Amino acid sequence: MFAALSFTPSLLPRGGVLQGIVCGITAAIGYGLGVFVAWIWRAFADREARVPRPSSWRVFLIGASVLLIVAFGLGQYWQHEIRSLMGVTEYNLALVIASPFVAAFFFGLFLLMGRGIRRVYRWVAELLSRRFGRRAAAATGWILVAVTVYLVVSGILLDGLVSAMDEAFSVRNTITEEGVVRPTTGLRSGGPGSLVAWETLGREGRTFVGSGPTAQDIETIVHHPAKEPIRTYAGLESADDAERRAALAVDDLERAGGFQRANLLVVTTTGSGWVDPALVAPFEYLSGGDAATVAIQYSYLPSWLSFLVDQTKAREAGRELFDAVYDRWSHLPQDQRPKLYVAGESLGSFGGETAFSGEYDLRNRTAGTVFAGPPNFNTLFREFSDHRDAGSPETQPVYRNGRTVRFASDASTAIPPPGQPWDGTRVLYLMHPSDPIVWWSPNLLFTEPDWIHEAPGSDVLESMVWMPLVTFWQVTADLPFSTGVPPGHGHKYTTEYVDAWYAVMRPVGFQADDLSAVRKAVAASG
Repeated sequence: MFAALSFTPSLLPRGGVLQGIVCGITAAIGYGLGVFVAWIWRAFADREARVPRPSSWRVFLIGASVLLIVAFGLGQYWQHEIRSLMGVTEYNLALVIASPFVAAFFFGLFLLMGRGIRRVYRWVAELLSRRFGRRAAAATGWILVAVTVYLVVSGILLDGLVSAMDEAFSVRNTITEEGVVRPTTGLRSGGPGSLVAWETLGREGRTFVGSGPTAQDIETIVHHPAKEPIRTYAGLESADDAERRAALAVDDLERAGGFQRANLLVVTTTGSGWVDPALVAPFEYLSGGDAATVAIQYSYLPSWLSFLVDQTKAREAGRELFDAVYDRWSHLPQDQRPKLYVAGESLGSFGGETAFSGEYDLRNRTAGTVFAGPPNFNTLFREFSDHRDAGSPETQPVYRNGRTVRFASDASTAIPPPGQPWDGTRVLYLMHPSDPIVWWSPNLLFTEPDWIHEAPGSDVLESMVWMPLVTFWQVTADLPFSTGVPPGHGHKYTTEYVDAWYAVMRPVGFQADDLSAVRKAVAASG
């Protein structure tokens, strides 16, 4: 039954191999639950397991085969529907045919692991029974084996895996992307006169300061003289800890003249120090290049791994960087301060939020904010969503009539609530209905969320329903592949940033054709 349920639709389309893995692991979960329920039933009946009759096996095999064939066929239909909604054309028939074999392999693997643990338990219980009563030996044996398995998985295996991944990605951090060269301008970290050495910026830092629109690129779109944008950055190798990296990046920002620009953006990076070029470039285009951006690196790990294990580092980096910028900014004469903006994507939004206590803090200390794809555990995101105005859905919440904080899946359309004033600082959250980063939560295990029974978003199937355990695992399986979809879906925010920044910054003189040109430039750079 659980294997069949694994074919029900989730948020994102799946290839054959991934579907096979999901099916195998889900089937193993179902098998484990069945064994557990049967054990409890026999305990209350006070009897041993009975040998099934041959007729029972025939009924089971025929029923299971029919169920799986029907589920497989429906699964392919649902996958086709999801691909159509997102404009995904890739389809590998050979991998789809191979998916049942992949499922059988993973089911068998987890079944063997479970039986191996049970064998260890029986061995431990047998040893203990020589000194204690059998019931005490059985209970103690279960406790010892359960604790040992937990320690091995969470300690040796998980910590070892994370350490190995960290080591592997630290080597990748030394590589410079093809086509990225050291800046020849002092307006970028790593360039002439910079306080941050080019070699210490890391892979993503070098890409960030070595790319982006030039003054000439911006002039082509805004049709008047533009400035060269300032970008400063500090990598993990630039200083020993987050506080020193933040101070160094801000010192370099001040050296480059960042506090003399009209607009200043503080970005909290994702994972390995990546700054989405589509997040910063529209800010620079819409400000006519009269902008400066500062960011720091806090991890070697890619975003999805950092999402699981580096939340503390993201929180520390976001708070230290904004506080360092704000301290320097607040000491400037009021009439000489640039407009101060904050932005972050995914785990970057989590880190960016930690510098603020709530709506009024964001309003009072920033000129505007753009957060995209916020993880479900974001403190402020959850506060705004959980305390949304009555009648507004979780997929498009309205918080306090939208006076400061608003939410949009597509910022090019009217951002709710329509017709309501949005004065002063604007805080905008971008979140796609199909983004698993936004909707994944441990609560999915046993609690149906509001978003799943609300009217589905434009790229989510109406057929998606919540099921205990199954939905949690399916959305979990979507996480590593959340960016493997076309822009505008999943966790892939690209040209949406243009309209988001336009709504937050409210630049003067931009027409529809100008915004369209910015979108094309951002899409081409991505």
